[in-house]
Amino acid sequence: MELRNNANRRENRTIAGKLIPAIVCFVVLVGVDQITKYCITNNMALYSSIPIIPDVLEIHYIQNRGAVWGILQGRQIIFYIFTGFAMILGCWFYIRCSKVQKFRALRALDVLIMAGGMGNFIDRIRFQYVIDFIYFKLIDFPVFNIADCYVTIGLFCLSYLLIFKYKEEELEAIFSRRAASGDNAPGNE
Repeated sequence: MELRNNANRRENRTIAGKLIPAIVCFVVLVGVDQITKYCITNNMALYSSIPIIPDVLEIHYIQNRGAVWGILQGRQIIFYIFTGFAMILGCWFYIRCSKVQKFRALRALDVLIMAGGMGNFIDRIRFQYVIDFIYFKLIDFPVFNIADCYVTIGLFCLSYLLIFKYKEEELEAIFSRRAASGDNAPGNE
């Protein structure tokens, strides 16, 4: 029994050692997102534009009260509930992936996705809208922000890894009861 308790303490220290860098990265990523939004709101008038590459890319300040392409306008409660659920799920996923060394990339992408979600969540709490400012004029793509980039890139890369890199048996280590105890997880060195 004492041997099992020592193993559990060692595992908890290992997870804590992986959480600290994740928390630092999360704070830095959210900070970058919030600083860019602060710079936009303090230096540009609403709906104004600054061309970066003429007729291709511009900084265009808008306030998005919905989701992508303006859907769900004014339904902030839906975003609060969804973001809260996503943050809880993201934390659970990170902790489960922490038990297996080979899931380092999944943990990094999880932090990136959660930072993006939190960046927009902060806007929704503070302003009741999200500050968007990156506009690809060439293709008339919806205006977005840095947090949106985090979520999009994170989800794209996560999907790629889940489909093409990891085998089903390896991913079972995240979701099985064995992973909760850290026993016999594939790739655990």
